[in-house]
Amino acid sequence: MPQTSLPRRLLALATDNWPARTYLTVVGVSVAAMFVAPESPVAAGPLILTAPLSLLSVVLPFGPGTEGPLQALAFGSWTVWLLLCALVNAAVLGALAKRSPTTTTTAQRRTASAPPTHTRTLARLRTLLAPAVDNWPARAYLAMVAASLVFFLCADYILADPTFAALWPLMVTAPTGFLAFLLPTSSPLAFAATTALCGLANAVLLGHLAHRLRAGEAHPAT
Repeated sequence: MPQTSLPRRLLALATDNWPARTYLTVVGVSVAAMFVAPESPVAAGPLILTAPLSLLSVVLPFGPGTEGPLQALAFGSWTVWLLLCALVNAAVLGALAKRSPTTTTTAQRRTASAPPTHTRTLARLRTLLAPAVDNWPARAYLAMVAASLVFFLCADYILADPTFAALWPLMVTAPTGFLAFLLPTSSPLAFAATTALCGLANAVLLGHLAHRLRAGEAHPAT
């Protein structure tokens, strides 16, 4: 039997469960609000809701602000990119909502076999964080988070003018990375620790998506 293609598995995860569909609905509403009130703060809603992938568009030489004969093409390309980012984020939510029964059973067995001490807590923590390190998409993402944090810390402690170095960790770890704005301190180390934890949380979600896609690849389509 032929195997389900990767785009179909991704689309299925993004549409066949209520958390993912709710997310896509919210993104759709934010896009409509952007067109209704393009000058208001809500216009940034689609970009924030589809982070962190959507924030990569800031490095492109074109976008919604492009003027001239390429304006329509630039805006269309940016819109397609935004929709793809929303689809990936919805698939991440879908993968989290549809955790593999085999994985859950294995995790329960490992936890049950651990001694009733701090070892059990460590076993649960390892099981929880395993999706962040046991697949290459999550590991590649963590490498990006680490690189952005190293750049930020070097800019803050070594360079005389760090300018906007903190934007890179925020962009890479968005949207959870925005929690760093809630810190009661301006310490660079506290900011780095918070964004690192947010990046780890994002990597766990990305790992769940990778597991679900790999599980779909292992089972032939019916």
